[in-house]
Amino acid sequence: MSATAARPATARPVRKPKKASYGSRAERRFAFLFVLPAVLLVLVFRIIPLIWGFFISLTDWSGLGEAEFIGIDNYAAMARDPNFQDSMVNTFVLLATLPVWIMLPMLLAILIHQGVPGGKLFRAVYFFPAVLSSVIVGSIFNVVLRFDGSFNALLGMVGIDAVDWLGNSSTALFSLIGVQLWATFGMSLLIFLAGLSTVSKEMLEAARLDGAKLWQIWIFVVIPSLRPIIEFVAVVTTIGVLTNMFGLIYVLTAGGPGTATTLPEFLIWLEQGRLNRPGYAAAISMVLFAFMGGIAYLQIRIMSRNANI
Repeated sequence: MSATAARPATARPVRKPKKASYGSRAERRFAFLFVLPAVLLVLVFRIIPLIWGFFISLTDWSGLGEAEFIGIDNYAAMARDPNFQDSMVNTFVLLATLPVWIMLPMLLAILIHQGVPGGKLFRAVYFFPAVLSSVIVGSIFNVVLRFDGSFNALLGMVGIDAVDWLGNSSTALFSLIGVQLWATFGMSLLIFLAGLSTVSKEMLEAARLDGAKLWQIWIFVVIPSLRPIIEFVAVVTTIGVLTNMFGLIYVLTAGGPGTATTLPEFLIWLEQGRLNRPGYAAAISMVLFAFMGGIAYLQIRIMSRNANI
């Protein structure tokens, strides 16, 4: 045996895996410059006002002079405030109608996607109210829904007595919800239409070959495929109905009759603008922020759990 053959083979050194390369330092700095404006906007207009609002909520301050630190007194007063309690009851009633805010645009999107005659026209008509400001929408329905308005006139033609839609505490909130739904569901409709265009055609064809009926295809194939879209619309709609109804409330009912249509966002304006209590208004804002965050978190957790079943 030769010396070369007898020499034991040396093991090759194990190379460490290379770290993922994210570009040179100069490239990373250049990329950060693109992100910096968005970070500054969020910091200046979101984070800092949120921190400042929390500080104000712990004070008794009129907006002028020196603020007096009072701890959680504003939050304790909120728990005893009947106006705040009524606004939260109205909020839960509003949240109970959320399935309608999701199902209505989804069903209309399905019908339009099926190719009904005039589908493009319907798409434009349904979306048109979404481009109108809440003040314009409120002014229109202030005329339509008043006691001597056109809607009651239409009901009278079929023998139904007139209803004070905006002046009756039992109908005012639901009238307000109906107007807001009419004004905003067009955006959700477009989102669902975009989602329908991504449904796998192979799955649809396989379901047809297996003999599935049309309603079975939509329930067992299409709607499950739209789960991410439904989740997105649910979260966005929840945040929207809790924070974007001030204009309608101000124009249509001013929170009345009594507190029948008062929501926390409108109560914040009343406490700040009418009663000049920015500390108490900030406390309501903090509670509303925490409430919206909690609702959105629960929605995401529940939907994620259902997705894993």
